[in-house]
Amino acid sequence: MKRAIYPGSFDPVTNGHLDVVERARKLFDEVIVAVAHNDEKQPLFSLKERLNLLQQTVGKIDNVRIAQFDGLLVEFALQQKANAVLRGLRAVSDFEFEFQMALMNRKLEGNVETIFLMPKEEYTYLSSRLVKEIARLGGDVSKFVPSLVASALGKKFKG
Repeated sequence: MKRAIYPGSFDPVTNGHLDVVERARKLFDEVIVAVAHNDEKQPLFSLKERLNLLQQTVGKIDNVRIAQFDGLLVEFALQQKANAVLRGLRAVSDFEFEFQMALMNRKLEGNVETIFLMPKEEYTYLSSRLVKEIARLGGDVSKFVPSLVASALGKKFKG
C-alpha cells in the first residue's frame, strides 16, 4: 500500500490544504493528514479543535485519515508505514525552507521520500496565518476555508 503523510499545524485548515489532499489522493492509496503538536507554538485552535475541524472536513473523504504526532516526522512516517511525506508549495518563498526540511528528513530516514505538491493557482497566496488575520480584523474568510472553519473562526474572534 502506498501511504503518505501530509503534516502541518492546520491552524486552521484552508481550501488550499483541501486541494493538496485531493491531489494526493490520486497518487496514494491512503493519505494521513497529521497534525503536529508543538508546545513552542501558540495556535489559535487547540490540538483537539484542529483535529475535530479536520475530521469534519477531510476526514470524511475516502482513503484519508486524521492523526496527530509529536517528535520527528520521519519517525511518525515509519510508525505509520508511510513511504512519503507531502508538502504543499505555494510560491518560491516556500521552497528554500521546504527543501532544507526534505534534505534533513532524507538524511534521517532515506526510505521516506518528500513529495512537493502545488495547489491550484487560486490558492497560491493562501495561508492559515493570513486567514486568521483577516478573521481577526472582521473580514469575510468564507472564500478561503470550509464553512465550518469560517464559523469557528468567527466564534474565536467574537468572544
